[in-house]
Amino acid sequence: MSMLDPVALSQALIRCPSVTPEDAGALGVLEGALAPHGFACTRLRFEAPGTAPIDNLYARLGKGPPHFCFAGHSDVVPPGDPSLWRADPFAAEIEDGVLYGRGAADMKSAIAAFAAAAMQHSKALPQGSVSLLITGDEEGPAINGTVKVLEWLAAKGERIDHCVVGEPTARTNAGDTIKIGRRGSLRAEITVRGAQGHTAYPQNALNPIPVLAAIVCRLAGEPLDKGTAHFEPSTLVFTTFDVGNAASNVSPAVARAAASIRFNDLQTPQMLASHIEERAAEVTRVMGGEASVSIDVGALPFLTEPGGFTDLLARAIHSATGRAPILSTTGGTSDARFIKNYCPVAEVGLAGATMHKTDECVPVAEIGNLTKIYASILDAYFAAPPG
Repeated sequence: MSMLDPVALSQALIRCPSVTPEDAGALGVLEGALAPHGFACTRLRFEAPGTAPIDNLYARLGKGPPHFCFAGHSDVVPPGDPSLWRADPFAAEIEDGVLYGRGAADMKSAIAAFAAAAMQHSKALPQGSVSLLITGDEEGPAINGTVKVLEWLAAKGERIDHCVVGEPTARTNAGDTIKIGRRGSLRAEITVRGAQGHTAYPQNALNPIPVLAAIVCRLAGEPLDKGTAHFEPSTLVFTTFDVGNAASNVSPAVARAAASIRFNDLQTPQMLASHIEERAAEVTRVMGGEASVSIDVGALPFLTEPGGFTDLLARAIHSATGRAPILSTTGGTSDARFIKNYCPVAEVGLAGATMHKTDECVPVAEIGNLTKIYASILDAYFAAPPG
């Protein structure tokens, strides 16, 4: 059985301009690489009202337990102005041992590395199953991707025992970090209503701008918590302050501000909403005006408790690289937030320094290193599956 070249497969995937929600042939490239090696491949297309239809791929080798799944996404963010790149962002050129292209780091090279590792391991697979769950909707709304594939699997009675997501979570070198959780995220919008008036007669108006400014300063200057053993402190960062007033001689009736909150497992969306409402009420009792708060929850925090699974990953990474990885929960969100409802999940991948940037890239050697890491994980997993 011939083995897959992870670098060549990475290039082939990058050459598909799969900017969300377009697949652009990326899943077909992956299916074409996996199917000849015995993977049963299923293309899944889901759509929902008001959203674009999304193509996904589920590929499984083997039928019995234990079932180890690798999850990832083939969609990428837009490259921006192509003229600012050193080469066509979808040309997948290699220069001085570095592969350039949109998706090189996030995360087509990780998909290729796992596929290659699975091929190396497939001859020795004594029992159990290896699968890839690849969505085209991670960089988008995340409605018609991983969530629906997992629901489809559950409806079939197909169970995943453990999962690794190949997001670019490393700090410097492939596998130097294991993400065992993620903070939650939400957007909070604060609206203050006053009374419009002529700027020459401020006593006849109630300008909401100073009121909202006081609320913003109060919230921005007050820590939410001190963090936990596995999570950094929760953060509240204001992202906009809007009035929409073009008149120079009129004070507005309404002012709005919005904040992005990343929160640990000490917090809930309800607790955060109450905190903001309380601070707004304290300010308006003194300064006047009416304040309201709306919350849009992006994700809830989760943690895969350190134990058998994370220990296995750490030992396998050390075996492949000689380095002991750290456990982390930093960063934004990923599809691991959905997978954790079905099985223990962790994230292991390449360094993410260039993801979403112009000239996104990854050293070719790092693709090889990640392939070794994934192969080591598979060997360790099927030799002694964690309980």
